[in-house]
Amino acid sequence: MLKQIKIGFLTMLTVAALASCKNDTADTAAATTGSTADATAQPGTAMDAAAQSITNPGGVNPTANPAEPAAPTGPTTVISFTETEFNFGKVKAGEKVEHEYTFKNTGKEPLVISNAKGSCGCTVPEWPKEPIAPGASAKIRVNFDSKGKSGPQTKQVTITANTDPVQSIIYIKGEVLGDPASAAPAGGTAPQSH
Repeated sequence: MLKQIKIGFLTMLTVAALASCKNDTADTAAATTGSTADATAQPGTAMDAAAQSITNPGGVNPTANPAEPAAPTGPTTVISFTETEFNFGKVKAGEKVEHEYTFKNTGKEPLVISNAKGSCGCTVPEWPKEPIAPGASAKIRVNFDSKGKSGPQTKQVTITANTDPVQSIIYIKGEVLGDPASAAPAGGTAPQSH
């Protein structure tokens, strides 16, 4: 009889273990299904991104930067700069530097610059808005404000035009000598040099 009790007890344990495994599998499936349902309901998830790629197959975000002008369409031409880099040397912090980059339309179509953008707010370009005829030259003026800057500086201006490639880059660089008064520790005096 003791043997039958042991067999009965082992059978019950086996059935309980199997039932427990079956419940764990059902819970896991429910959790997976629930998380999938949650993913479809919440924006910003992988499911949402997949749904957006179906509705917007090109992946272009129409609201990404609506103020940014697009590259001109139509025939392309060639832009040739006299120089693509200007080194202004050393200036004191707060000084402004201005430089004009001369370029020529060496292609066979009118050159249209749709945008010129500095790599930061301290670098501001001004460019011709009208088309530049083949063979004609023009200038892009770049203003660099060294206020709040210190040390070596390299800034770039990206020019978007009907060229191939669509973007050209020019650089302005130099060194900004920091203001000794701004180097003083807070509440103290500037270090003395011996």
